[in-house]
Amino acid sequence: MRAVVQRASSGRVVVDGEVVASLDGPGLVVLVGVSVDDGPDDAAQVARKVADLRVLRGELSAVDVGAPVIVVSQFTLLADTRKGRRPTWAGAARGDVAEPLVAAVVEGLRERGLRVGTGVFGADMAVELVNDGPLTILLDTRSPG
Repeated sequence: MRAVVQRASSGRVVVDGEVVASLDGPGLVVLVGVSVDDGPDDAAQVARKVADLRVLRGELSAVDVGAPVIVVSQFTLLADTRKGRRPTWAGAARGDVAEPLVAAVVEGLRERGLRVGTGVFGADMAVELVNDGPLTILLDTRSPG
């Protein structure tokens, strides 16, 4: 599982002209891509890392300050660009596999007491944010660290 974690001073997700999630103050916007090899342990690991990363001002975590989080499913994080000019997403999990794992990330964050907004799985979304820092971190459950 891959997740791009961005510290944001503001953010929102818009679907069909409607705001479906927003940050009303400093928080995190997390893009999550699920691979064909991922399972519940990967979702739990991503939720734990996102909640506990000390990346907010003052080296605090989202859990420390109750920062809001937006989670957006993004299969394109699994793009393979090693050959040619056209990416392939063969390593991305099918929707019926990915959707419950993204939901498990969201639930894991909520279990830690965080307020979590989400995009709409499979929808055409406009994700807007002001990256604060900028600070962007790539989490990958298949990589050391």
